[in-house]
Amino acid sequence: MTDSPSIHEQLKDLLTREGADFRVVEHKAEGRTEHIAKIRGNHTEQAVKSIVVMIRFGKDAPRYALANVPGDCRVDLKAIRDLFGGTQSAFAPREKAEELTGCVIGAIPPFSFNDALEVLADPLIQENEEVVFNAGRLDRSIFMKCADFFRVAKPRLAKIAMRQNS
Repeated sequence: MTDSPSIHEQLKDLLTREGADFRVVEHKAEGRTEHIAKIRGNHTEQAVKSIVVMIRFGKDAPRYALANVPGDCRVDLKAIRDLFGGTQSAFAPREKAEELTGCVIGAIPPFSFNDALEVLADPLIQENEEVVFNAGRLDRSIFMKCADFFRVAKPRLAKIAMRQNS
């Protein structure tokens, strides 16, 4: 995962090239949504939680998706399985998630720089004018306009989130 440029640099370059309204914030290294929200001073639901999901199709090779949900939600694995017409879905093994994203768990941004990783986003993310996420590093976050996130990331919109308290 020492590819150069880093995912962090690729992400900043992409957002700059696309004219996105964003800012990078440096902070102590943290990848857990609830903890980093306190450090950054944002609302938990404003954070975009990005998780690599593996979808199985019987004995065929699995597919992978980058599931993005608000920070106060869980990923609905059944909804993702059904979205792809798979037979099973699960969180991807740590090694596979890190290989596909080029990032350690907790630092994965809601953007994919890998054609084998389709980006999904729950519409609940759109309830925020501004979103925030770890930006390829545990010690860097990006705050950006939600509209710019959807314009640049071009995720497939799907109801894949479950509120934590439901």
